This record gives sequence, structure tokens and C-alpha cells, in this order.
Amino acid sequence: MTSTGTPVGRRGGSRRDRRGRGSRGPAVLPGPLSPGGVPATRSRRATFDDLVLAVVEDLEERWHDELGLVEFAVEEAPLVPDDWDADTVPLATLVPASGGTPARLVLFRRPIELRAETRADLSALVLTVLVEQVSELLGRPPEEIDSRYDSLE
Repeated sequence: MTSTGTPVGRRGGSRRDRRGRGSRGPAVLPGPLSPGGVPATRSRRATFDDLVLAVVEDLEERWHDELGLVEFAVEEAPLVPDDWDADTVPLATLVPASGGTPARLVLFRRPIELRAETRADLSALVLTVLVEQVSELLGRPPEEIDSRYDSLE
């Protein structure tokens, strides 16, 4: 202890600072529209959700009348039974509408991310999976659902 009563090797301040390194960078960057700031980095989940949302908005804009009420969702990974073929993992699932329940299209984030090497691959794969699922739902060829689909294969 020093003469001021502070332990030796410890900096002043009330926050915990292990190993004396301090903060390695800002956790929040200041933003003009948000007084509290915005996160310094976006999570992989948030980035994936943004990709899905962009494609879904495009599809809904074009096929709104035919799609009707469809719920789009993202889950981490599918729950597969123990006797599932280990060579394949579903990238999405389409649950048809029944009674008063709308159709539900679910993308599985982790299997899709693991198949993509770059951000461009991820964008293309998200587009491909969504277009194929909407194609199945509407009973139309994928090329008709989105013209970008043809150039992806």
C-alpha cells in the first residue's frame, strides 16, 4: 500500500481492471442518431438476420398477393431426430398453413453459415434457400420467383 491507502500496482478508479490493461477499445461507438451510441461490432446473428430481412422484403414486395400471410423466421439449427442421415442437414423448413395458422418458413442460421466461405457466398446462399422455399410454397419455378436465382447456379 502507498501512503494514500491505494494498493500498489493498482490504478485509481472504481471499475475492475484485471491485469492492468484497461479497456481494449470502445464497447460502444458514438452515433449521431442514438445518444447512447451503437454497438462497435455487429454479431453474426444480427448480420445474418439483416441478410434474410433484405431478401424477404424483396420477395414480399414482388409476391405479396400470392404469398398472403407467411411467417418468416430464423433459428440457430434444426432439431433432427437421432435416426437422421448424418450426411445432410436441412437449411430451411417450410410448414404449410393449416386451419387458422399461417405458413411458416424457417431458415437455419448455423448450417447456412457453415456452408458459406465469404459474405458474398452467405448472401447468395440465403437468397437461394429463400427463393427455393418460396418457389415450393407458390408452386412456381425458382427462376420466376427471383431473376437472380438463375445466375447463382
